[in-house]
Amino acid sequence: MDEGGRRYQLTSLLNPNPDRPNLTYDFKGVTRVWRWTRDRMIEEDARGRIVVPRDGKGIPRYKRYLDEQEGIPLGDFWADIDFAAGKERLGYPTQKPLLLLDRIIQASSNPGEIVLDPFCGCGTAIIAAEHLGRSWVGIDITQAAIVVIKKRLRDTFYGRAQYGVVGEPVSLPDAGALATSNPYQFQWWALGLADARPTEEKRGADKGIDGRLYFHDDGPTKTKQIVFSVKAGRVQSSHVRDLRGVVDREKAQIGVLISMEPPTRDMHREAASSGFYESPWGGTKHLHPRIQLLTVADLLGGKKVDYPETEGMNVTYKRAPRAQGKKAEQIGMGLPEDE
Repeated sequence: MDEGGRRYQLTSLLNPNPDRPNLTYDFKGVTRVWRWTRDRMIEEDARGRIVVPRDGKGIPRYKRYLDEQEGIPLGDFWADIDFAAGKERLGYPTQKPLLLLDRIIQASSNPGEIVLDPFCGCGTAIIAAEHLGRSWVGIDITQAAIVVIKKRLRDTFYGRAQYGVVGEPVSLPDAGALATSNPYQFQWWALGLADARPTEEKRGADKGIDGRLYFHDDGPTKTKQIVFSVKAGRVQSSHVRDLRGVVDREKAQIGVLISMEPPTRDMHREAASSGFYESPWGGTKHLHPRIQLLTVADLLGGKKVDYPETEGMNVTYKRAPRAQGKKAEQIGMGLPEDE
């Protein structure tokens, strides 16, 4: 590597044909059959491209820079890209490595053009497209995937990525329509509003838990949880009692009931009787209702779950590495080790 950081190798200046009298001459004290004429040798030497190794006692060689070589064309078998791992891995079962999508997008599009991923999963193609200056459209059938992608965009680009979501409820009538047409998608969407993740159990086997939120307020090794129940239809006091039983059974710190319909006075009374979770985090706001009732209207209005929430405490979703530099790297696009 030279002083400017460019990589090079020293290659032979000797002519493979020994019978070239016109190219046989003395250069820097060495007489050989050279590849080039004397004038060309002097020109390249003036450019600093000829090096005499062994402290000036060897045979002159040519300084060939790596960035000036065409190299071997990339084939259709890419063995130099590892699976998504380490800090890049978000836990999505079919997640592709960022470097793979980076290569595909650079090979098949130009900055400013549009990248379409109609099955975008956890959004690796979207992240690569945004990072490479492409416009993009990502489509997925599940609301759970949309929640993951929105958080990944927020974490990766410090909230600076500009995008819109088409088809996601933005009002109570929208939410009501989704609840009627697809209760499970409504459930996943509502959990996303609360920064919670759906349970991974099969439908009907969730044991009264529709979602979970994990947090740290007593050191990084003591993970605590909030369990969620989502109701798209009419609600009653028995739902609060059931949630309280789930909180006790799971040894959770807080339980949250999200509903389309407003809770009744008896439900509020039942929730209030459950007491508070006292966080060791301390401060003036270290008491948090153990059972909380939130409506979709509350969440759309910006109301949040009441728990010890400060930077880094919510560990429900693995945080995507932040983007740095101009191109994606194998792990996390250049995330520093201390991030």
